[in-house]
Amino acid sequence: MSVTTLHDTAVRGFASDNYSGVHPEILEAIAAANHGHQIAYGEDAYTARLQEVFRHHFGAGVEAFPVFNGTGANVVGLQSMLPRWGAVIAASTAHINVDEGGAPERVAGIKILNVPTDDGKLTPELVDREAWGWGDEHRAQPLVVSITQSSELGTLYNPDEIAALADHAHARGMRLHLDGARISNAAAALDLPLRAFTTDVGVDVLSFGGTKNGALGGEAVVVLNPDAAEGLLFLRKLNMQLASKMRFISAQLVALLEGDLYLRNARHANAMAQRLRAGVEAAIADGSITGVSFSQPTQANGVFAVLPDGVADTLRESFRFYDWDAAKNEVRWMCSFDTSEDDVDAFIAELARLT
Repeated sequence: MSVTTLHDTAVRGFASDNYSGVHPEILEAIAAANHGHQIAYGEDAYTARLQEVFRHHFGAGVEAFPVFNGTGANVVGLQSMLPRWGAVIAASTAHINVDEGGAPERVAGIKILNVPTDDGKLTPELVDREAWGWGDEHRAQPLVVSITQSSELGTLYNPDEIAALADHAHARGMRLHLDGARISNAAAALDLPLRAFTTDVGVDVLSFGGTKNGALGGEAVVVLNPDAAEGLLFLRKLNMQLASKMRFISAQLVALLEGDLYLRNARHANAMAQRLRAGVEAAIADGSITGVSFSQPTQANGVFAVLPDGVADTLRESFRFYDWDAAKNEVRWMCSFDTSEDDVDAFIAELARLT
């Protein structure tokens, strides 16, 4: 049977690391898992191996629950951490607050107490803006702090910053959740083992992301502190995140994490973002690009910039990307594991032509 490619494979973009395809090694892992029969719903050899792999990276005793997508991981993970009356403190830019269609509130029944931040990161002082009202029956009880690493604005928490948040939350009877949709990019940028800024500094539960880093579709809720979550076995099914053929999700995550593929992919994406930032900065310096500035530091695989009026829409005719704050002409450019130097250079050249 012949298979027809329905899209122009030469088209490249900087809109999202979800636009990229699947890394060949991930496809090979899926194909290798696609022989014979394996027990459904997670009682397969690949999901068993995945537990070993996650324990290697995050420590003995952790447990991973593969799910279909990042929103599912966040909803299921947070729901397991909270009673019905619980609330989550998060940055106003957090994915759980902005980009999940109200799923934490509507599906999990969780109140999000959001705090404005300039850089997408929380601090203990910012947490305290919403960390109050315990015992007040008129207020949803703040019982979890959720952070994103790397953040929605492409910024990074260092281990000391996360440890300070964990200590602050725990001292107030709260738990710390980490949305790790781009956790591999953070590990690559920090040049640290995964556990160094999660398990070792007090993170209780995390959502581990694979899809943005070369997987076909693979995420997991990872319980680092068994006392911080309960009912995940039931909540995953209740929230329609239990894969019958789980071996194909687990095989992807094993392929990412068993060797260094997660780091190779993330390092490349980060390097392409740095190339894009440096190339635009050089062009600004020599005058070939004008009217462009940057709104955030480039610390992982995202570049945030402000463009002159009208430039974004014209540039999008050649390279797709998203507005971040259209009122300010602020845009986001994301690099992926398969972004090439030629892609970056062509983008910079087109931006120079338009400005």
